[in-house]
Amino acid sequence: MVLMLDGKTHAERMLADVQAGVEGRCARGLRAPCLAVVLVGDDPASQVYVRGKIAACARTGIRSLEHRLPADTAQDRLEALIAELNQDPEVDGILVQLPLPAGLDAKRVLLGLDPAKDVDGLHPTNQGLLLAGQRGLRPCTPSACISMLKAYGIPLRGQRAVVLGRSELVGKPISLMLLEEHATVTIAHSRTRDLPALCREADLLVVAVGRPGLVEGSWIKPGATVVDVGINRVEQLELGERIFQADPRKLELLRSKGHVLCGDVRFGEAAAVAGAITPVPGGVGLLTIAGLMANTLQAAEAREARS
Repeated sequence: MVLMLDGKTHAERMLADVQAGVEGRCARGLRAPCLAVVLVGDDPASQVYVRGKIAACARTGIRSLEHRLPADTAQDRLEALIAELNQDPEVDGILVQLPLPAGLDAKRVLLGLDPAKDVDGLHPTNQGLLLAGQRGLRPCTPSACISMLKAYGIPLRGQRAVVLGRSELVGKPISLMLLEEHATVTIAHSRTRDLPALCREADLLVVAVGRPGLVEGSWIKPGATVVDVGINRVEQLELGERIFQADPRKLELLRSKGHVLCGDVRFGEAAAVAGAITPVPGGVGLLTIAGLMANTLQAAEAREARS
């Protein structure tokens, strides 16, 4: 029987650990960590994500500061705000909610972050620390995924891992983190030849490409662990009928509601073959915010150690 890797349960464990860490700081007479969240524009999805992050701050005892700017904010105004937050001694972490509205250069904004406050782990300094195997702030989703795999006792040392996707947010960093755990790692992408055959070699398959139902059950090695990072909204019935053949519940939801969330892996097909798998929703997506809270606490502790 396939092991369901429950992201919600592990996220709760992570948040409880962060809460305990915050309470421990306060018991030592230190202030609670502070996360500044910068939201530019009124993108509905971004607003939902920010609300979730602010709620997690309240849940763990982390102080949050919201900076909401209009969509027509000038690049220099946004960069000036980042510079102010860099200098604010009360702020331990800065999160710039992406994507930014058209006309704003996200790379310039991220380069302007103090690496010690870059709780998304996207600044080149933090990426370099990861590459060098040194302690630093690491991207939230990959680090939380590794934490979950360890918590469930999934073996990593000596395992053949295939990472499908090469983004700076997930694919590249999780590949490096798996190497740190002594896995043998292959990074695959849209130009990889004979992708199904490569995936079938994987003891651990991590998929983060943003293409609903790309990975079929026939691509999965029997007994493999499958981590599906993708989260996609499917509205086309024709697509759903093709990718949900082994998941009638999803297909029924699509027909009744007109939309359904799914991952990059055909869950019903993969669950029949895999040894362990993350569901979508309920898997990796819930871990990202927990990883953000852990990074904010880590940033506060690191700043305290330097002072």
